[in-house]
Amino acid sequence: MRRTIKVCQVPDWIDWPGARQVAQLRRTRTIDGRKTVEVVYLITSLDARQTSPVDLADLIQSHWGIENRLHWVRDVTFDEDRHQFHTGYGPAVMATLRNTAISLHRLAGAVSIAAALRRHSRDPLRPLQLITQP
Repeated sequence: MRRTIKVCQVPDWIDWPGARQVAQLRRTRTIDGRKTVEVVYLITSLDARQTSPVDLADLIQSHWGIENRLHWVRDVTFDEDRHQFHTGYGPAVMATLRNTAISLHRLAGAVSIAAALRRHSRDPLRPLQLITQP
């Protein structure tokens, strides 16, 4: 995959609170001989003194690492998209509980969250040890 980014300062006349830079990120890749191009536009509160275009591109790419490490795990391991919590505080509460479980397992050194959940489900004391360990 090839990524190119164009970044410019937000002009003073644009009334967008906090906006300091705008960027165009272009991703080009070839799969099975077929070229695809994706163009995304971004607005950030970071100014040019805080981050270079290369740093900004790295931040954008690291966002997808978070997406893959958290949201994908929540969806696949916890089958989140199929659950019935759709109203009120239910979705936010369940997302927080799932995030906490994932974080605790990662802090304990788990590489596979699914395997860690299976291991903990076999021993009722193991989850308690996970949340009470120093």
